[in-house]
Amino acid sequence: MAEQLRVGMVGYAFMGAAHSQAWRTVNHAFDLPLWARMRVVCGRSPDGVAAAAARLGWESHTTDWRSVIERDDVDLVDICTPGDTHAEIALAALAAGKHVLCEKPLANSVAEAREMAAAATAAQARGVRTMCGFNYRRVPAVALMRRMVEAGRIGEIRHVRAVYLQDWIVDPEFPLVWRLRKEVAGSGALGDIGAHIIDLTQFVTGRSIRSVTAATETFVKSRPLPTASSGLSASGSAERGEVTVDDAALFLARLDGGAIATYEATRFATGRKNGLRVELNGSLGSLVFDFERMNELGFYDATLPAADQGFSRILVTEPEHPYMAAWWPPGHLIGYEHSFTHEMRDLIEAIGVGKDPAPSFTDALQVQLVLDAVARSAATARWTEVESI
Repeated sequence: MAEQLRVGMVGYAFMGAAHSQAWRTVNHAFDLPLWARMRVVCGRSPDGVAAAAARLGWESHTTDWRSVIERDDVDLVDICTPGDTHAEIALAALAAGKHVLCEKPLANSVAEAREMAAAATAAQARGVRTMCGFNYRRVPAVALMRRMVEAGRIGEIRHVRAVYLQDWIVDPEFPLVWRLRKEVAGSGALGDIGAHIIDLTQFVTGRSIRSVTAATETFVKSRPLPTASSGLSASGSAERGEVTVDDAALFLARLDGGAIATYEATRFATGRKNGLRVELNGSLGSLVFDFERMNELGFYDATLPAADQGFSRILVTEPEHPYMAAWWPPGHLIGYEHSFTHEMRDLIEAIGVGKDPAPSFTDALQVQLVLDAVARSAATARWTEVESI
């Protein structure tokens, strides 16, 4: 058996479950230099974390994240908690010599993100690796999109369009969960789902956002307070709290190299559950990715004779496509959870061969700087430069 990579995970809800699925699966799908061992999961509720450990496949559980870091049998700390705890946990883990995987966005502020990136850079000299979990990079069709851009298939990129549409808080009686509180989440749709399309477009184009002009809006200003036991609002509850984050964020952007871009992130797109779409228009063609058809990539080749031009559908299931050789025969589709398995695959591979994985904390800091510029632009109604790293 390969040498073990012993993992401790903090947080066991939505992202914790997705990460657990990936840790359980990754070594069964890919031949890797290290074998992931799910040593301990941490959560605030004793009963909740015990049940999660049994359900998700963790060997042990605790309610104290510091004890995870202190354990000699933990090599990597996986942070799946709300943003207000990312910096404290990551900094402590790095100081203890643990590798760190941290969910996006990296932090709730630029100051925290800068501190985390600096600590990660310092830890590199000791062989400690860090990565931020932007899982959509690992969708095979997205990775293929990047490969085609790098190969020059669409020429010079001129226009980028990106949207991420959800509707889970359209109901004004939906409770005031942590994602709707700035002190915990940092921002609303902007940081939660906008961060994904910022990272994704910069990843596939190889270009960085340099300036933005933005607008944000909060449509429902107050919501019922959740109950302590369930996290959901009590039926007919009159107690309400203020929503302190954005419900929607829209912005224009200029990328280095001269391309322009439009971005839209909203949790008020009624009927849209997880509608992520990116389109790249170049001098020689276009590429389109739609997560609702995540195994497909649209390609328009403008170099063909006019009579042959038109968007073609690439079914991204061939063994030659990124990650797909590990899965099923051509035409057999994969799903959302595979993006996390691919994420763990790349992380374990990097740690095993002694290189730094991507996206690094510095890459995630750059996304944080874009989020900050969007927020500042929305507050001033002006074009705003993205701060340099």
